[in-house]
Amino acid sequence: MNCLLTGINGFFGKILFKHICLSNNVFGLSRSRSDFNFLLEKEIPDFNLQFDLVIHAAGKAHSIPKTNLEKVEFYQVNVVGTQNLLEGLTKSGIPNFFVYISSVSVYGKDFGSEIDENTPLGAVDPYGLSKIEAERIVSLWCKEHDVVCTILRLPLLVGPSPIGNLGTMIEGIQKGFYFNIAGGKAKKSMVLAEDVAKSILKIAQIGGIYNLTDGYHPSFAELSDYLSIQLGKDKPMNLPFWLARVLAKFGDLIGSKVPLNTIKLKKITSELIFDDTKARRVFGWNPTPVLVGFLVKKQ
Repeated sequence: MNCLLTGINGFFGKILFKHICLSNNVFGLSRSRSDFNFLLEKEIPDFNLQFDLVIHAAGKAHSIPKTNLEKVEFYQVNVVGTQNLLEGLTKSGIPNFFVYISSVSVYGKDFGSEIDENTPLGAVDPYGLSKIEAERIVSLWCKEHDVVCTILRLPLLVGPSPIGNLGTMIEGIQKGFYFNIAGGKAKKSMVLAEDVAKSILKIAQIGGIYNLTDGYHPSFAELSDYLSIQLGKDKPMNLPFWLARVLAKFGDLIGSKVPLNTIKLKKITSELIFDDTKARRVFGWNPTPVLVGFLVKKQ
């Protein structure tokens, strides 16, 4: 197949490319250093080529916006960028299959368990709202043009040189200043990026909306202990909940720049588990647990 992969130079895009290029002609779209260099939020791409499969992995990643401009960027990149991509595809030729890489953030949940695809989309933050709108746009476009549509709602993606919270945890463990709060008992959903990449061609031909997780949902303590052993570091220390609560109250007074406040404390100590039963039933999703498959290199 001729495949278009947007965000090919990103963390997940690089992993996707490694797998789908084995038996397909893969063309990348990115801001630079790819087959098609476009700023999707600002321009409609001219492909002069028709694709069989499109995987839309480009987008502005989840972060806490500090300014109104950063809030607007989520809409521009994730919504307008998706609209422009679809318009470009409409002009160059409609693909048979379209995969949109979304996020469990669309549910708007900071805690809970057994959150499945039927859970109402309750996000109110700029990132979650932009993903909801992008999902809607993709679904309508695929329906209008009779394209097999797949939407993958992913939790924390785990892979080589991870970014975001996992990268911060690894750095903290390496430098000896990471610690768990209240025993680190809260379980969180995550998934190996490699597993998603290996399955994506199969999923694309079936279509549907799916949560994908590793099925085990490790706790902070389990994950940090696992990483510490690999890195040859001591087991992380524990911060008692009462002390964390005092620090969080102090953080509420100081402002958003502090590492801990009441909202962050609640997220850290609350379980957040997503249900991937649908994927297991529909296409035999059988992932590797993160605590088995994730190998972090010493730096």
